[in-house]
Amino acid sequence: MSQSTKIWYAVYVRSRTEKKVALELTYNEIDNYLPLVKRLKQWSDRKKWVEEPLFRSYIFVCIEQNDYFNVTQTQGVVKYISFEGKAVPIPDEQILAIKYYLEETDPEKIDSAKWSKGQKVEVISGSMVGLKGELIEVNGKNRLKVEIEAIGSSLLIYIPKSKLRKI
Repeated sequence: MSQSTKIWYAVYVRSRTEKKVALELTYNEIDNYLPLVKRLKQWSDRKKWVEEPLFRSYIFVCIEQNDYFNVTQTQGVVKYISFEGKAVPIPDEQILAIKYYLEETDPEKIDSAKWSKGQKVEVISGSMVGLKGELIEVNGKNRLKVEIEAIGSSLLIYIPKSKLRKI
C-alpha cells in the first residue's frame, strides 16, 4: 500500500461516539485521527479532567480510494463531509496544523517586527511549513493567534512570530 495515494477526509459521526468510532476504524486498519483536548469538567460534587474531541462529531481518516466504502460501513459513521456530493479532501497541512495546535509548547524568543490584525501570514519553519492563515490577534510579545480553515470551522493557533512571515 503506497502512502502517497492516501488522502485525508473528515467524516461526520453520531454525537458522543467519536472515541468508539476511532477505535473501530483502528481495529479495521483504517488510518484515523481524532484530535482530543483535556478539559476540566465540573459536576455538582466534583471536578475532573476529561479528554474530549477538539471537533465534536468529526474524525479524520487517511485512506486510499478502495477504503472509501469501508469507512461508511463503520458503526457510528454518518457520512463524509462533502461538497456537491463529493467527499472533500483535507490538505495534509491542515491535519499538521491541528496536531501542532494540540502539541504547542512555550514560545521562542523572537523579533520585534510590527504585526497587525487581518494580515495574511505563512508558516516558514517547523512541521507546518507552507501553511497560510490570517492573523487574528497579537498576543503579547511572543505569539500570534492565526486562523486556519479546517473542516468548515476555524482553528485558532497561537504560534511564535519567529515561525511566521507576512505574505
